[in-house]
Amino acid sequence: MAKAKDLVIVESPAKAKTIEKYLGGDYRVTASMGHLRDLPKSKMGVDIENGFEPQYIPVRDKAELITQLKKEAKTAGTVYLATDPDREGEAISWHLKELLDLPDEKAKRVTFNEITKKVVTESIRHPRSIDQDLVDAQQARRILDRIVGYKLSPLLWRKVKTGLSAGRVQSVATRMVVDREEEIKAFVSEEYWLLDANLSCAEGGSFTARFYGRGEKKQELRSKAEVDTVIAATKDAPFTVSSVKRGEKQRTPAPPFITSTLQQEASRRLNMTPRRTMSIAQQLYEGVEISGRGSIGLITYMRTDSLRLSEEALSAARAFIRERYGAAYCPAQVRRFKTKAGAQDAHEAIRPTDVNLTPEMVRRDLTQEQYRLYRLIWGRFTACQMANAVYDNVSVDVDAAGYTFRANYSELKFPGYTAVYEEARDEESSELDNPLPSLGEGDLLKLGKMIPDQQFTQPPARYTEATLIRAMEEKGIGRPSTYAPTISTITAHDYVIKEGKYLRPTPLGEVVTGLMKEHFADIVDLKFTNHMEGELDEIENGKADWRDVLSEFYEDFNKEYEQAESAMDGVRIKVPDVLSDEFCEVCGRQMVVKKGKFGHFLACPGFPECTFTKPIVVEMPGKCPKCGSRILKRTSRKGYVFYACERGTDCGFITWDVPTKDYCPACGKTLFKRSGRGPLKSFCINEACPNFVPEDKRVYKKKTAQEKSASATKKTAGKKTAKKTATTKKTTKTSKTKE
Repeated sequence: MAKAKDLVIVESPAKAKTIEKYLGGDYRVTASMGHLRDLPKSKMGVDIENGFEPQYIPVRDKAELITQLKKEAKTAGTVYLATDPDREGEAISWHLKELLDLPDEKAKRVTFNEITKKVVTESIRHPRSIDQDLVDAQQARRILDRIVGYKLSPLLWRKVKTGLSAGRVQSVATRMVVDREEEIKAFVSEEYWLLDANLSCAEGGSFTARFYGRGEKKQELRSKAEVDTVIAATKDAPFTVSSVKRGEKQRTPAPPFITSTLQQEASRRLNMTPRRTMSIAQQLYEGVEISGRGSIGLITYMRTDSLRLSEEALSAARAFIRERYGAAYCPAQVRRFKTKAGAQDAHEAIRPTDVNLTPEMVRRDLTQEQYRLYRLIWGRFTACQMANAVYDNVSVDVDAAGYTFRANYSELKFPGYTAVYEEARDEESSELDNPLPSLGEGDLLKLGKMIPDQQFTQPPARYTEATLIRAMEEKGIGRPSTYAPTISTITAHDYVIKEGKYLRPTPLGEVVTGLMKEHFADIVDLKFTNHMEGELDEIENGKADWRDVLSEFYEDFNKEYEQAESAMDGVRIKVPDVLSDEFCEVCGRQMVVKKGKFGHFLACPGFPECTFTKPIVVEMPGKCPKCGSRILKRTSRKGYVFYACERGTDCGFITWDVPTKDYCPACGKTLFKRSGRGPLKSFCINEACPNFVPEDKRVYKKKTAQEKSASATKKTAGKKTAKKTATTKKTTKTSKTKE
């Protein structure tokens, strides 16, 4: 009798395909498509009176998949539960074991920090039992969030507006954005002045020095009168070089990526949202088809806050650096980075699985987004093991009538790690950094002119997605797996909107935050939220009981809830309307912004007496090619974006193609391009123009081999699914939801 195949259960089909190739014919690898068992959506699902016992049920849309997995598990030898290597992954494995009724001796837990043949086969050889402490920590988080959400959300529906939600982490994130807005509103700007002197040398050459102060003491110029005093005193005074300091300055590379820094850098450099960043990183982790190598996981697990790197990875990086860049670029000592206190050190930092697979080598097999993100991860990891960048630094002080003017200049002497990667910055420095002529102490300089520049102190900047994630990480709000979903949640619920790259609270977000601060101070208190994350870590480490932690939390929370219910009895809070610049065409009232099923629109505030509404006008660059009027961005009832002339049916121009700011050199009409990401070639749609491009030739970017393969696979799978659905009348939900 043939030996039964062992079964390996992972979370996604992409990962299953890669792992099955590595393990060979003795194993069958299948995907659970995320959670198969969870708390019910229709009710709390937690028995608070009986030790917070959760009432798990099978996910409704996955009945067919559960039946199939039970059948496969029954005939399998050993069942390896290979879900993601984090708390949630551990909980999914536990749920699988319970749901499939697997005995301890048959169910084995394995984790893959990277999807490579060596790691996969090694992990299968050394399985372990399910870590119940990890499971309990995840259960506690899930129940905490369920209690807060299912208690507070209905309260918000009754007191503010239906459809709202509250959450242990999302409410704190919203508060951070609201608090920043209040800081900005309360900020009082102060005047200050910069004063630059254009100076020249007797031997030739000129430079600019900035006012520093009197002698060695730094002085701020607070008014024009103070500036005029300095200008008057130095007008006829000699300008003399009082000191020239030359030195060498070194810059060290940034540490490798963890989840938060990857999301921040991808936002700054690639303009990717945190959710998109994690989606692309998941693809790189699970496996990508590489020409000549098959499916390979290109990066290590991407939900981590550890800066640890394996000795094998460090050794490979140093060998690569010596071979590619030379011995001078490889420091004498290996760089090791200290992980912050409280971080989960179970995983490595995010790095390429093989440093020798450079971005250029795999570029043709990746989508544009995959390539750009892989290049970022590869570059950051490689740079972190390279030598410091070295700069020649010159600082010159110039004296005039007892006042000091200073000029600095840094010049790159040895690129070191910057040959591969340099970290982006949120804000640019305003310091002068211009080349300086050859100067020596005692040299006399000639004053060209003084340039006073009035400035005003600026309020703190609004958060961007990148800076909000950084602030959440610094304050211990959430964990790597929650940053991206939290930002998506607060924007989806209209508590926060994105203006350009900045996040601004809406009136709704301000009202809800005000209510939470008044009645549920603990929930939106940053220190309390950080403390709760620490409690979850204690459960994970086996130092606290999850039921005790929940009990302690609930006792105070329930008191706050009952007090809020009593205090707000009969109260209904009105959310201030957001006024627009448009006026109602029926009654003349100033229209307000509302949100409906298909997005934001303008409505008359006189409802129900006046029911006039109109879409929000978004003007696009260029002019209508038919009549020369404005082109407006519109959204169909099904949510599709199109572009049309502002004159509507009077003109009749409408297109799916995106108008650009460029004009055709032949006919002068606006050029258009296909919608989509990345650089797309613009074209002329004027049929009378010699540069006219017919619709069938207005193509998208050329697809990569991987995109073509994925598209073909999707079509084939779609046909099979359609055929299967016709007989079973069931569908399977395949997405995994991160808390």
